[in-house]
Amino acid sequence: MSTHKSKEKKVYTISKKLIIAMRIFIFIILVLIIRLGFIQFVQGADLKEQMYYQLTKNQIISPKRGTIYDSTGKALATSAQVDTVSISPKYIEVSTNGKTDETKTEELKEKIAKSFSEIFELDYNETLEKLHSNSSYVVIARKVENDKIDKLKKWMNEEEIYTGINIDEDTKRYYPYENLASSLIGFCNIDNVGAEGLESAWNDVLTGTPGKIVAAQDALQGAIPDSNETYIPAQNGSDITLTIDANIQSIVEKYLKQACIENKCSRGRKCNNDESKNWRYLSNGNLSRL
Repeated sequence: MSTHKSKEKKVYTISKKLIIAMRIFIFIILVLIIRLGFIQFVQGADLKEQMYYQLTKNQIISPKRGTIYDSTGKALATSAQVDTVSISPKYIEVSTNGKTDETKTEELKEKIAKSFSEIFELDYNETLEKLHSNSSYVVIARKVENDKIDKLKKWMNEEEIYTGINIDEDTKRYYPYENLASSLIGFCNIDNVGAEGLESAWNDVLTGTPGKIVAAQDALQGAIPDSNETYIPAQNGSDITLTIDANIQSIVEKYLKQACIENKCSRGRKCNNDESKNWRYLSNGNLSRL
């Protein structure tokens, strides 16, 4: 009789433990379902945007501005490829369990600001302020030479920091003969738009049409071959050739400057050298200041 009661008690005990285990299992399943629902319906849009940003490379291709030549084919104004470094502050963060870790995020931004200020020779506090900006796009450094870009890429690989830092191709205007015929040729502003002289007068001809690349990218911001890749090539600007001769121009400017100094001129003087028969200028000297 006692043996029978003992068996019933044992069976009852096992059943009770099974029920408790099932309840715990069901509770865990419910928690997971609620969590998945929260991610899907509450955080879904934001996470989708972050995923798209991380996996998509949307890059503007700057066209090369046309070259200005003298009559002998010497380049008086030309463009070279450089890069522009920018950031997307809201994507520079450290998340823990789906939530932003404010302390670690601040440490990350301070680390990035320190490296930016060292590589690009910028003010640390101003750079850190940009990293705290609410804007979706903030420029850190423009017209950056390749050696500094290489240092940045090396640092990003070492620190494994890839999201939120953008490196876009750009062009920079150079004048091989420096100030030669500068009043005639003019100059471009930081956006490669002609601001003075021929650079401004012929800006529509010299300026090309920007291109665009939309493609998938890996963690190192390298392009991943994709059939859906969109590539619109940039159309470079047209070159123009002047009638002036750089050698003659140099001589004219040299002696014009000398004459201004000897005669103590207080105002700019102008000297044109032309071939009347062909109606073309060989030089255009203009010293607005000494």
